Amino acid sequence: MTYKVEEIDAKRIVHLNGEIDMDVADKARQTILPLIEAGHEVHLNLSKVDYMDSSGISVLIESKKLSEQKNTKFELVEVSKQVEKVLAMARKFL
Repeated sequence: MTYKVEEIDAKRIVHLNGEIDMDVADKARQTILPLIEAGHEVHLNLSKVDYMDSSGISVLIESKKLSEQKNTKFELVEVSKQVEKVLAMARKFL
């Protein structure tokens, strides 16, 4: 997984690329959570993510919960078809 953070005023757009699995979930977490912790609005661009497992989903859930605690916005934008399928399956169980 690689990433790029784009800054637009108080908004941060995090562009993730590659696979988000158990091996890189901590890297994703360490990239996203500090931005939310700092009070930034975070948009997560997943258009170039070709695989995500349950550890990646847990990062998304943690990010959403933290944004609610910090009263800031966290949203997914441009989700790839592969990730959308995984999220659709996860929604059935959440």
